Amino acid sequence: MHQLVEDSFHGIAHLLFPHCCMGCNTVLEHRKEILCYACSSLLPRTNFENQEGNPLEKCFYGRVPIASATAAFYFSRKSILHQLLVCLKYKQHKEVGWFMGRLLGYQLAKAARFQEIDLIFPLPLHPNKLKIRGYNQAALIAEGIQSVWSKKLVLDAAIRTGFSQSQTVSNRVHRWQKMQGVFQLENQSSIQGKRVLLIDDVATTGATLEACGSALLQGKPASLSIATVAYTL
Repeated sequence: MHQLVEDSFHGIAHLLFPHCCMGCNTVLEHRKEILCYACSSLLPRTNFENQEGNPLEKCFYGRVPIASATAAFYFSRKSILHQLLVCLKYKQHKEVGWFMGRLLGYQLAKAARFQEIDLIFPLPLHPNKLKIRGYNQAALIAEGIQSVWSKKLVLDAAIRTGFSQSQTVSNRVHRWQKMQGVFQLENQSSIQGKRVLLIDDVATTGATLEACGSALLQGKPASLSIATVAYTL
């Protein structure tokens, strides 16, 4: 009887408050999904997870030693992916982080190059920015990854000590200069001797990931890898 009442309630709620695709506004059946099949198929996959020496990995050559790097999708402005990431970072749509994390997690789970990963660590936010936003979008993505790929989630390996405004319009040199010393190793014991996967939403110049990765490497992990939802051409 309880299940019947619950099913009836959800049925009525679905009729009164339909859950729609964030790409085309088509009504979706399952509330955990945020895109319909058609819009999901439009997300431009990189296939970097299976490609050694891919463009994202090359971003870090000579800058920070990493074992591997991948991004799930190519990023372009005015795209569905751009819309989703704006909703995640600036419009309080936490479900986007979990959804995109699951998509990235499915790719990682199938990729031979990432099977030896011991733990995942989301890029930390500065406490001031965390207070303003209310959540860390990289942590939500990491939780989504963990829900489909059973790897340990670590949140305290490093902290962000420098507060910076959005770097969307900064060039590579400016970003690199601004990120020097921004991250600090906090808990070496959580990563020492472990194969660490650093998680973020978008990789553009790689300056932020480089800075955080450099701090993590001070903790002497066995290896450092990187995975993001999006990669900017």
